[in-house]
Amino acid sequence: MKQNYRFTISYDGSRFYGWEHQPNTDMTIQGKMESVLSCLDGREIEVIGAGRTDAGVHAVAMTANAFLETDMTEDEIKDYCNRYLPDDICVKKVVKAGDRFHSRYNALGKTYRYTCYVGDEKPVFNRKYVYRTEMVPDMDLMRKAADLLMGEHDFAAFCSNARMKKSTVRLVDKIDIKREKDTIVFTFHGTGFLQHMVRIMTGTLLEVGYGKKKPEDIPLILDGKKRANAGFTAPAQGLCMMEVDYH
Repeated sequence: MKQNYRFTISYDGSRFYGWEHQPNTDMTIQGKMESVLSCLDGREIEVIGAGRTDAGVHAVAMTANAFLETDMTEDEIKDYCNRYLPDDICVKKVVKAGDRFHSRYNALGKTYRYTCYVGDEKPVFNRKYVYRTEMVPDMDLMRKAADLLMGEHDFAAFCSNARMKKSTVRLVDKIDIKREKDTIVFTFHGTGFLQHMVRIMTGTLLEVGYGKKKPEDIPLILDGKKRANAGFTAPAQGLCMMEVDYH
């Protein structure tokens, strides 16, 4: 009898082409998970992720689910996965879930963290997980701009998919910006995010911090709904999915 299982997965996305299947490559997180679970189960398994992190983006706790038919316990499934997955993917937890649990459709919110490096020396050991900024941005200006980004808005200007047909309205209820020694950490929480949205918001806030934009430009960017008016797309390596919210 098939059982729905919920997985909590962490991964270093540096060498992968994102979560979702891509043509002509097996180097995706979803692909690696499905390959291992298909061997475990003896038939082709579909793994559904809570989000579709881009190429180079990392995760501390991505949630996924898959239906398996196995006599293994949850811990045995976890151990099997970690035995055969590459070293940069780790299944942290496996639990039984109800048949109707869907990791994407049941998600109530997501937390992302973006880390910038502002130190004088090259970040040799964490270079794959931070974005080294061109200068040290003004924290107060960025926080003022972040206050104007929060709330329920049409974030079309912060979406890289020009052909987006679905609603681009999203609720962002937290943007926290902290300086921690040689890093600046942006924490975003919302009900959901559009393609590259967190990275574009980060790039826009950095441009405010550099003095290239003003905090009061944020409402105009939102109202204009044009991608060209927002800031640059911050590089993938600084972004990490931290948590997915469920009931």
